[in-house]
Amino acid sequence: MDTEIIKIILALLVLINPSGALILFLHFTSDYDLVSKRKVAQIACLTVFITIAFFVLFGQSILNGLGISLGSFRVAGGVLLFLIALSMMSDGKNPVKPKGDEVTQEVPHSLGIAVVPLAIPMMIGPGGISTVIIYSAQMQTMMDKMTIIVAGLCISLFCYLSLMAAERISRLLGDTGLSVINRIMGIILAALSIEIIVSGLRAIFPMLA
Repeated sequence: MDTEIIKIILALLVLINPSGALILFLHFTSDYDLVSKRKVAQIACLTVFITIAFFVLFGQSILNGLGISLGSFRVAGGVLLFLIALSMMSDGKNPVKPKGDEVTQEVPHSLGIAVVPLAIPMMIGPGGISTVIIYSAQMQTMMDKMTIIVAGLCISLFCYLSLMAAERISRLLGDTGLSVINRIMGIILAALSIEIIVSGLRAIFPMLA
């Protein structure tokens, strides 16, 4: 179980990847005072945590209601994560997240941007939601599910600290540094996505085990 929890934390950390939201956060809050910036970061990260907790508790019920097997969802979710990983490694357009410049042309400056698009889908999108459902469905007890929720809380706090340090991180790493981190995260995510796809195929085709 400890290994699975480590995988969950790693997968969520890579998927949420607050570095990908730093530029957007800096753009939206460029004319905000410190109090407003802190409020935007708090709302965004609270939204991330609530989203994770909701799908940990009700994700399996949603799948059951739709008649989707966990094996099929693992394969679909793994493929989605692999596409995201390819995008991160090639620095191309993420298939499930909008480009920052596309979003900034459409969304006015307000605290509402903390929820959409900063938290959803820039920080926690379909890939992150799929991962939460896949891993939480494997947990046998409520205590195990609570472990994922606690992991989500820790990651949300990490995201908050990252957003509040956005200006310093941007100056320190620059565009090149952020790009390198994004590619490394993409490689890790690609490996995790293959693991999910393989486990899904084994669930669908037991003879492969």
